[in-house]
Amino acid sequence: MIETFRAYFVHMFTATGAVFAMLAMLAAVESEWALMFLWLVVALIVDGIDGPMARKYDVKTKAPIIDGILLDLIIDYLTYVFIPAFALFNSGLLPGWTGWTAIIVITFASVLYFADTRMKTADYSFSGFPSCWNMVALVVFATRPDFWVILGVVVILSVTMFLRVKFVHPVRTQRWRYLTLPMALAWVAFATAAAWTDFTQPPLVTLGLIVTSVYLMCAGFVQQLLYRETL
Repeated sequence: MIETFRAYFVHMFTATGAVFAMLAMLAAVESEWALMFLWLVVALIVDGIDGPMARKYDVKTKAPIIDGILLDLIIDYLTYVFIPAFALFNSGLLPGWTGWTAIIVITFASVLYFADTRMKTADYSFSGFPSCWNMVALVVFATRPDFWVILGVVVILSVTMFLRVKFVHPVRTQRWRYLTLPMALAWVAFATAAAWTDFTQPPLVTLGLIVTSVYLMCAGFVQQLLYRETL
């Protein structure tokens, strides 16, 4: 009985991500971007914790009524894709047709990626950019690049979703995890600091956000080159 309760508790913990998604969306509607990203960071933390919990308590066997993978994907689409895309569109960072292009490309490409059965690799990394638009959008808000740069990043990453390019999973990819996991935790800390200060963060925080983002984006591809991996 206790094991079953623990397993279903994990599902309920995962489901809190939907609540945080709604809180983030309500903040976004009011153009409270810093608050929106803080809620998205909370949702990201939940998403990082619930996977190890699900494996530890064997939810597939002990709580089979609820499909944990489907539950996770639904929440991830809201927090990783839908709300960040709205923020990029409605914030004015992408004026005119560029905003429409970005929001259409992001939502269309990402929903196809989420349904791609080849999403995960043999070492539990991602094949193609894993639609982490929440992270991309936060860095954009923190650094405020030219809109052409933002649009270029959106297009390139969207194309990369469907290429056989590896992106590491901070928790599940074992190779370099001793470095990847601290980098991911540092990214969360820098992202929280940036959003907490309403994106008036000191230069050191901005630099840390850029460095950790570049590492998380490129580590998988570097592994492919060094170890001649095929996906």
